Amino acid sequence: MKKITIAIDGHSSCGKSTMAKDLAREVGYVYVDTGAMYRSVTLYALRHNLFNADGSVKTAELEQQMPQIQISFKFNAETGRPDTYLNGECVEKEIRSLEVSNHVSPIAAVGFVRTAMVAQQQQMGKDKGVVMDGRDIGTTVFPDAELKIFVTASAEVRAQRRFDELKAKGMPADFDDILKNVQERDYIDSHREVSPLRKADDAIELDNSYMTIPEQKQWLMDRFKEKIE
Repeated sequence: MKKITIAIDGHSSCGKSTMAKDLAREVGYVYVDTGAMYRSVTLYALRHNLFNADGSVKTAELEQQMPQIQISFKFNAETGRPDTYLNGECVEKEIRSLEVSNHVSPIAAVGFVRTAMVAQQQQMGKDKGVVMDGRDIGTTVFPDAELKIFVTASAEVRAQRRFDELKAKGMPADFDDILKNVQERDYIDSHREVSPLRKADDAIELDNSYMTIPEQKQWLMDRFKEKIE
């Protein structure tokens, strides 16, 4: 059976990663969480004081340190999913914090950061048989992907999902703060100069506001089967 490249783009907290991870596991493909890559750079920047007081990025210092930032994924047998590693340290939990969420969009808007991440992502997916999710996979990273999905849901639904996810992990969460973060990220992601978030012309749109995870999973599997058959 021929292997294809699957690009799943969409807004923050709309369940892209869950869908992508599940599909990759079901069909035996490699899964790459590109959002985790930008979150890892953000975590590095927070730890190394690379933000100004107003939340903007100290770009000159970050650019100098980019060669020291190595991101990799290792399969976790317990969860059945890959964990994210920053310079050899598992940071899967740390990168999901609200502090990282609040700082990731400015990092992801920096041109040299995107160039470095896109190059790594293209290398990871060069042999096909990959499911990748993010903001610009179908438009910039893999414009020739055989299957492109664009996922969306209302900001309120996405904020509630994020709130529930953080509470389930025992992490602090305030719904209003999360909703504000979701709305701000939507604006920054859609208006940045480099690779803004937009639906690729040949992408299939999915509004999953009122779908269960099993329904989303089945919908995506059906699109996959249509494409490979």
